[in-house]
Amino acid sequence: MGYHSYITRDRDSWNAYVNRALISEAYHTWHYHSLNKEGEAVLFVVNYNGDFIALPLIKRKIKDSSFFDLTSVYGYAGPISNVDLSNIPAQWISYFRTAFVDFMSAEKCICVFSRLHPFINQHLLIQSIGDVRGNGNTIYIDLQQPVEMQRSKYHKRLSRQIRQLYKADYIIREASSSEEIRDFTEIYHENMDRLGASPAYYFDEQYFKDLLKNDQFQCKLILVYEKTQLICGAVIFLSKTIVRNHLSATSATHLNESPSKMLTDYISIIGRDASANVFHLGGGVGGRRDSLFTFKSYFSDQEIEDRIWCYINDKKTYDALVQEYSNNLADSTGYFPAYRQNFSKETVQTAD
Repeated sequence: MGYHSYITRDRDSWNAYVNRALISEAYHTWHYHSLNKEGEAVLFVVNYNGDFIALPLIKRKIKDSSFFDLTSVYGYAGPISNVDLSNIPAQWISYFRTAFVDFMSAEKCICVFSRLHPFINQHLLIQSIGDVRGNGNTIYIDLQQPVEMQRSKYHKRLSRQIRQLYKADYIIREASSSEEIRDFTEIYHENMDRLGASPAYYFDEQYFKDLLKNDQFQCKLILVYEKTQLICGAVIFLSKTIVRNHLSATSATHLNESPSKMLTDYISIIGRDASANVFHLGGGVGGRRDSLFTFKSYFSDQEIEDRIWCYINDKKTYDALVQEYSNNLADSTGYFPAYRQNFSKETVQTAD
């Protein structure tokens, strides 16, 4: 049969590959990609004697030009396969590289950026295509250990605070109505205002509704109430092996109480009940060991390297765009693609 590569935009074909993959998450599905409005969702596929590698991407138009670039969705995507990527033969890697470069040239895509998934050995497949960069570390909890052992590793003060929060008269429940989604969206936007977040993070009410009402991955909205007041909430994703807090928010009225600490522990129990192996907490902003990273580290000392992938396929055009839009400041800023730093809402800065 030999090698065969192609791209698909078809929902059913796309999800057939996702469902066959050894490890996949919401971030790899057609539905999640369909919610991205920056460009066209495409799945690049290489088949070999019944096995496959599939790489989901967003193809974006570069303004005032006839060219495009490729990026990943918000979250942890990158290539997936029905075989362990650490065992891919060198010949297959070589073919993947050739086919992917040909695809980029045919589609007039000058470069690609993708955040990689820390629990899939993706870097072993694509490290010969462009540049795989470290982006700091990311934190996770091993859910295969006894829950008592998990909690014994919490920071001492954190453990005490979580016990106190559980003893308080807070109610934790899964959202089941449009009104609850609307209320969560409001406190989420308040959080973004308080943090001075980029417009890219202001997901609207319809976005959350579309996440929760899909047939391709498990998504739940878990809410914390004090009597009738919503004080905290989190949108969580559940896959075969991983649970994660996708987006969360706390009401300004309860920042000091920090009910998110209790909610994080509660999500780990949801993951256990769903037979997940890992609760991926994530890392700091831009891969830095900042206050967000420190908060997450109070739950676990288990870290794994976070990576991003950058590749320029058409350097001449790329350099011309950098000159036009960025005044050739790419080397000092660390943004990729450098020409988008002045007009894209989804630029990426690597960790120091």
